[in-house]
Amino acid sequence: MKDMLVRLIELPNASELEKRLSEKEKIVFRRTIAPEKHLVSEWVMEQFGAYWKSEVEVAFSRQPVSCWIAQRGNELLGFACYECTARNFFGPTGTKESERGKGIGKVLLIKSLESLREMGYAYAIIGGVGPAEFYEKAVGAKIIESSEVSIYQHLLRKS
Repeated sequence: MKDMLVRLIELPNASELEKRLSEKEKIVFRRTIAPEKHLVSEWVMEQFGAYWKSEVEVAFSRQPVSCWIAQRGNELLGFACYECTARNFFGPTGTKESERGKGIGKVLLIKSLESLREMGYAYAIIGGVGPAEFYEKAVGAKIIESSEVSIYQHLLRKS
């Protein structure tokens, strides 16, 4: 999997999509806070596995927490983190399977990238991308050539 680069200066505005999801689907998008660490970490473990759980736990060590969530009532629908594995890296991110295709992931992506822009970055790296077309369409991200060998290349794996 390759890395992607996204220009943070010209991010699309997600406020209309966020407003529509709020009104139609009753979804709230917000930054997580420390008391929710165990709940968010456990949900990510169940939905996406131990590696992403570890990265989410790092997000909770930041101040402010570098993780955005989407929720409906007390139900977690999706999350997006940044600066977990490396500085200026976006991810991990994921949306509950039954909620995909509504735009939740796009709003979470843009909110996280806006957070990186607020930190002073002009560009951000999306590491080890799976759905490249999503990132190209959502925020104009571009593949970084020769990035197959990434920060994840020597990742310890359970035998």
